[in-house]
Amino acid sequence: MKHPNLDLEPRSVAVVLGTRPEIIKLAHLVRLLGPAARVVHTGQHYDVGLSDSFFATFGITQPDVYLGVGGETRGVQIGSAVSALDSYFADRPGRAVVVQGDTNATLAGALAANAREIPLAHVEAGLRSRDRRMPEEHNRVLTDHLADLCFAPTSVAEANLLGEGIDAERITVTGNTVVEAVLGILPGPDRRAELVARYGVERNGFVLSTFHRPENVDDPERFALVLKQLAALPLPVLLPIHPRSRARAAAFGLTDQLARLRVVDPIGYEDFLGLSAESAYLVSDSGGVQEEASIYKRPVVVVRRSTERPEVLGTFARLTEPDGILAVVEEWLADVDAVHAQLADLPSPYGDGRASERSVRVLAERIFGG
Repeated sequence: MKHPNLDLEPRSVAVVLGTRPEIIKLAHLVRLLGPAARVVHTGQHYDVGLSDSFFATFGITQPDVYLGVGGETRGVQIGSAVSALDSYFADRPGRAVVVQGDTNATLAGALAANAREIPLAHVEAGLRSRDRRMPEEHNRVLTDHLADLCFAPTSVAEANLLGEGIDAERITVTGNTVVEAVLGILPGPDRRAELVARYGVERNGFVLSTFHRPENVDDPERFALVLKQLAALPLPVLLPIHPRSRARAAAFGLTDQLARLRVVDPIGYEDFLGLSAESAYLVSDSGGVQEEASIYKRPVVVVRRSTERPEVLGTFARLTEPDGILAVVEEWLADVDAVHAQLADLPSPYGDGRASERSVRVLAERIFGG
C-alpha cells in the first residue's frame, strides 16, 4: 500500500524507538510514512548484529541516529535519553514524534517531545496491568497522558484511557500493529517443517518457552520453581535463553535445572514465530508472545502476577503463578488437537492487520491537516 498522504514533509516525523519489540511494531508504520519518517534509536537494546538484522528483516532503513544510552539503570537511561533527544530535537524538531509501547525509550521520547512542544503520537496506548510494581506501567501511563494522539489497540485500551480522563478526541482505536508484523513474516509450512527438524522436535509435540522479566529471573526461589515446573512438563521444552537469564541461573545454582531442558541460544524473531506456530503450547512471561499467540493460534501459559493484555485471557492465554504451570498444561494436553482447533476459529482481538494504516492516516489528518 502507498502511504496515505503523499504531501507529508520529508523526514518530518521522528519515530523514536529503543528495543527490538519496538522495531517489530513500528516497522510497517515507518514504511507507510515513507520519506516523511526518520528513525531515532535510543540504544536501550542495542547490539549491532541483532539490531541491524531486525531492520533488514522488516525492510526499513537504518536509523537516522543512535543515541547510545543502553546499559544503564532505568533512571540514568531515561534521563540520558531525554537529554540526548532534547538536543536532537533542538536541531531537528520536525512536525511530530511517534513512540510505541512502554519502554524507557518510549517515555524518554514522550518527555522530550513534550519539552520541545512537538505533537506526540503513542502507538499501543491504553494498556494497563494495574500493577504499580511494573516499571512499564508507569512508562505507559505517563506517555498516554503526554500524548496528543493515543492509538489504542482495542476497545479495552480505549476504555482505560477514557477512564483516566483522557479526551475522546485524542483517542483512535486502530488495532495492534503486531498483527501486520506477524502476518508479514510468519514462515510458511515448508520453512516451519525445516525449523522443527533443525531443533530436533516434532510438530505439536513440544513446548516453546521464554523468560526474561525480573519478577521471574531475578528471584532465586521463583526462577527455581519456574524451571522445576518446566522440567516436569510431559513434552520436550525448548528454551531460548537470554545471556542475562543464563547468568542468573548460574548465580542461583540452577544450572542443573537448565540441563533438564533443551536450552538454546536466542532465536531470531522470524524463526521464533515459525516454531511457535508448530508448538503444542507456549510458556512465557512475554507480553508480545501473548499477542502473537492470538495470530498463529497457539495457547500460552503466562507466568506473571499481572497482565496488561486481558483481551487474550481465557482463550489464547491463561495467567498463573509458577506453581500453576503444570496444572494448566494438563488441562490442555487432555486433547491438544481440540484446543488448537478451537483457537483456530477465534479471531485475534488485536484487529485486521491495518493498524499502521489507520495510525498514519490519523497522524496525517490531525498533525499535517491532510
